[in-house]
Amino acid sequence: MRALRLHGTRDLRLHDEPAPEPGDDEVVVRVTAVGLCGSDRHWFLEGGIGDAVLDRPLVLGHEFVGTIESGARAGERVALDPAVPCGRCSVCLAGEPHLCPGMRFAGHGSADGALRTCLAWPERLAHTLPDGLSDVEGSLLEPLGVALHALDLGNAQPGSTAGVFGCGPLGLLLVQALRTAGVETIVASDPLPHRAAAAESLGATLAPREVDMAFEAAGDDAGLADAMAAVRPGGRVVLVGIPEGDRTSFTASIARRKGLTLLLSRRMKPTDLPRAIRLAEAGEVELGGLVSGRYALFEFREAFDELVERRGLKVVVEPQRTGDGR
Repeated sequence: MRALRLHGTRDLRLHDEPAPEPGDDEVVVRVTAVGLCGSDRHWFLEGGIGDAVLDRPLVLGHEFVGTIESGARAGERVALDPAVPCGRCSVCLAGEPHLCPGMRFAGHGSADGALRTCLAWPERLAHTLPDGLSDVEGSLLEPLGVALHALDLGNAQPGSTAGVFGCGPLGLLLVQALRTAGVETIVASDPLPHRAAAAESLGATLAPREVDMAFEAAGDDAGLADAMAAVRPGGRVVLVGIPEGDRTSFTASIARRKGLTLLLSRRMKPTDLPRAIRLAEAGEVELGGLVSGRYALFEFREAFDELVERRGLKVVVEPQRTGDGR
């Protein structure tokens, strides 16, 4: 098989490696589409995220779909949950497995991700991909699940108002998730004109106004400042973005005088990926239209250039695409 490994900041190399051997609870998956996200960008540019740092060549990629090649489900197209909690600790047993301290997460720390032609992954985390969704669309289901988890933290209610500050792919999925929850008005903001325009095309308004809840999806202090300025007194602000340098700061007086509730969103819960699949299957969210770049695995330089420069919206790598003579 072929695998793309990060050896250091901005240092990606393509390798030929042995095919994976599945464990007792695993299946071999032929990876067909992998979405690149902000966390992959952090790993590529900074060599880590927070206290998780690169200590060996790592395969990135956690937004992935593929076709099962082994076992009773061979031939089935699936979307995969990248999070493997231990299931035994007090956090897991309390119903918060997405916060498991011992979690194995694809493309993070010591767990290789999906930027390779095949991998072995727990079968219980492989969810059937509906026939009406393409593999490329399926690669956006995991970030949609993350958006749904953030939506729950914001306690979005029908008829309420919300703001999304940062309109990259996750912010655009949040706009759509809020719409499906019956939120009446969605205000959106992004310094990049093409991303703000994409949010507007999905039903958001770019006109500033006070909102009941705000979602920071930019990963920077400016986005958080905008969110805190927009939300009403007593409202909620959900931090979804990952900041550079592992630090977030804000003006305390604004948060204190408004009596704001700040919530930090961590990935998604196990039930969120099936929710995302149902929404997409019902046609309630637009996935394929968010994809601005599709690349083969050997075109990784071009794919990461688009990701780093934020030229488009969603970048997807398709490891089964050929053209490099292999």
